[in-house]
Amino acid sequence: MPNAPSPDHPGRAALSMSRPTWNPYLVGAGIGVLSWVAFAWAGKGIGMSTQISSAAALCVLPAVGTEGLQANAYFAKHMPKLDYSMVFMLATAAGAAISALWSRSWRPRLMHEAWTAARGTTPWPRILAAFLGGMVILYGARLAGGCTSGHGITGTLQLALSSWIFFLVMFPFGIAAAWIIAGRRPGA
Repeated sequence: MPNAPSPDHPGRAALSMSRPTWNPYLVGAGIGVLSWVAFAWAGKGIGMSTQISSAAALCVLPAVGTEGLQANAYFAKHMPKLDYSMVFMLATAAGAAISALWSRSWRPRLMHEAWTAARGTTPWPRILAAFLGGMVILYGARLAGGCTSGHGITGTLQLALSSWIFFLVMFPFGIAAAWIIAGRRPGA
């Protein structure tokens, strides 16, 4: 059967939204087409770190009010608003949820199997690591002027030098971080 998934390469399955993994080449092509559509329709590429910052401002808004946000130099530039970018971020989250539900792979859990295998089953270190990791990656994305989708997809499509540098540095450091977190080396 040519469309059956290979046990060694589950991504080689036919494009089927009911599978938990999709063909990476077709997904890559789809992201490319989505980028064209985003530029044609909204005049912007795809990216999320600015919108996540705006969503954070929205969370802070009840505590400090609009004046408090405007007094903050960063939030003043990224006030929460419902525009293309915010809709893109919300649609991405909704699309991921729909995909997980459709493929019946949605398994809400506090601890991922890879974490428990490497670090144990106590939840608080995992929660703290996820929170701190999220803070660091968002700070880094804002410091770099974009996230993996903003630089890695939109910026590289536009041949931006900063995006190519970001993309080429991201992979070796991502691999090193995975080794540190998983506590093993390739082939181990």
